[in-house]
Amino acid sequence: MTAARFDAVLFDAGGVLVLPDPLVLGPLLAYYGGSADVADHVRAHYAGMKAKSDAGSGETSWEVYNRAYVHTVGVDTADVDEAVEVLDRTRYHATWRYVIDESRTALGRLAAAGVPMGVVSNASGQIEAMLARSICQVGPGAHVEMRVIVDSHVVGVAKPDQRIFDFALPSFAEFERSRIAYVGDSVTMDIAASSAAGLHPILIDPYDDHVGAEFERIRSVGELADELCG
Repeated sequence: MTAARFDAVLFDAGGVLVLPDPLVLGPLLAYYGGSADVADHVRAHYAGMKAKSDAGSGETSWEVYNRAYVHTVGVDTADVDEAVEVLDRTRYHATWRYVIDESRTALGRLAAAGVPMGVVSNASGQIEAMLARSICQVGPGAHVEMRVIVDSHVVGVAKPDQRIFDFALPSFAEFERSRIAYVGDSVTMDIAASSAAGLHPILIDPYDDHVGAEFERIRSVGELADELCG
């Protein structure tokens, strides 16, 4: 049996475990001619992240994301500017709550296989409580057990600053950093920060938006679970 490449896995939250809630954003953008279909809004998130990465936008800059998002769901051309503004006002931290079911299932598989896990996320102080509702929590509980959940607002450091991982890595001190995978959905935030921290970066890229990239890509957390769980 081939030895596993990784001893532990850290995850971003947004785009990996949860998404901006399409049940909120769908009706919002349908008013401007956009699709309210959940699948279209899932696609729109990753299109937005691709645009954000291409533009090199920082954590607090979401203009290109919003514009790509509304284009992807098919907002009428004449209404794009207004839809972008409305989306920006509505897509705030409390709406990052739509659980990616495949990721939740994959976390369960990884936990059953004994893979140590944690979460390191740029957030607004809400991420640990939100995840504990339906996905994971620190220590034993109703959902998947994590060793640590780091929220950038709580610790005062945000990606792409690699120091955010300093708040998580003591919980994985028995492992070499290079054997800890970090799974995220942003090139500028996640790939850059985890690479600088000495971790193994992996980008969630469900639609192959980053074909030819030099870093590792997977289409889902389930793909990583297939590798590590056999």
